[in-house]
Amino acid sequence: MISGEHLQANLNQAAMLIRQAVEKGANLVALPEYFCLMGAQPQHKLSIQEGFGEGVIQQFLSDQARQHQIYIVGGSLPLIIPEATRISNSLLVYGPNGQCLSRYDKIHLFRYQTAHEQYDESEVIQAGDVIPTTVHVGSFKMGLALCYDLRFPELFRAMGPIDLLVIPSAFTYTTGKAHWEVLLRARAIENQCYVLAPAQGGRHENGRTTWGHSLLVSPWGEVIDCLPEGEGVVMGELNPQLIMHVREILPALSHRVM
Repeated sequence: MISGEHLQANLNQAAMLIRQAVEKGANLVALPEYFCLMGAQPQHKLSIQEGFGEGVIQQFLSDQARQHQIYIVGGSLPLIIPEATRISNSLLVYGPNGQCLSRYDKIHLFRYQTAHEQYDESEVIQAGDVIPTTVHVGSFKMGLALCYDLRFPELFRAMGPIDLLVIPSAFTYTTGKAHWEVLLRARAIENQCYVLAPAQGGRHENGRTTWGHSLLVSPWGEVIDCLPEGEGVVMGELNPQLIMHVREILPALSHRVM
């Protein structure tokens, strides 16, 4: 996606992409971080914040999951927290009945500063509790993380054996070009699991350019599908036998001593 500054336009775009994925056979769809808004200023997230369990964005995700009878990983959206000047950057998972199955609040907040670029998520976002979050989607155990979390491998180790990591993101062009693919492939190789990383990718209304390259990576670290930039879908089939095979021929997870 290339989310903009208008909530309804972003939801309309997300609905179109969800429909495309379903028409191609998807029963799990993941949206990128900030799929609902990429505002001109960080504080603009406060204008669309919702209470957990209510609001236009959450109703949209629930309705889409129920309508298409799929699981949806809702990228991220701003949820209300007790501190009025901040929000949580929250990922919600919905099941085919439209119920919210899991919530993860981003724990690592991105900060980056050069002479040309400055970002500091802590200006308006409160970090979540450090609790590794997993949820079962059918027979698959899925681990949840957001964007900058990707750089902290200990988070994923703490989840225990998992089948799929879903990491919605909005990497900057600069950091994405340097590190995005190698980090995703490393997390897949280390945990011997699939990694699905839906990403913002292109030039946004606010002038920011995101790296894109939405990826699905195999447990062997191979890129199964990639969308370099723009709007579209990344597709692939998760094969539990491949996960087992990789762990049998290279039992690195069982060789851990720390």
